[in-house]
Amino acid sequence: MLQEDQLLQAMGFTREFMEVQAHGNTMLHLIHTNDLHKATTTIEQYERHLQFERHKIVGVDVKYTNDHDEDQKPALVQLSVSKDHPVLLFQLSAADKNCTKFDNFLADPRYTFVGFSIDGDIEMLGRVGLEIAHFVDIQKEWRVPTATKPLDSLGDVSGILVHDVELTNAERSR
Repeated sequence: MLQEDQLLQAMGFTREFMEVQAHGNTMLHLIHTNDLHKATTTIEQYERHLQFERHKIVGVDVKYTNDHDEDQKPALVQLSVSKDHPVLLFQLSAADKNCTKFDNFLADPRYTFVGFSIDGDIEMLGRVGLEIAHFVDIQKEWRVPTATKPLDSLGDVSGILVHDVELTNAERSR
């Protein structure tokens, strides 16, 4: 994995996937890159969109390197503002230097970053000097009312959100 990241870092890349089926009929446009210019232009698109939104919400998720100790770091940050805008998959582990626009976007208190069980993500970003100024952890904010465990799973939360839809067990687990 390390050799692949080093090769990608030296090369620089952008891969765009115009129509990726997320679920049902929802199609997403994905941009996977380590290119600072591409990350910057995508974030500028997000900022233009968000300036007109009452609630400036950005979905965030972080994937980590394979290490399982204090050497573990964020490898990829996923950002999304709506299904009508591309999902940015910024490959931090393969970027040759920091992207100032990306760093500043995460730290901007005007935006609310939301994710599911993101305490670990916040800690991982801090390991490389990145900070999210304002974030909401869905897992902590919207609890299942009859929870019997300290934190609900994503399946528990999605089950509440689709409670009025009749689903088979197989459909619900999918």
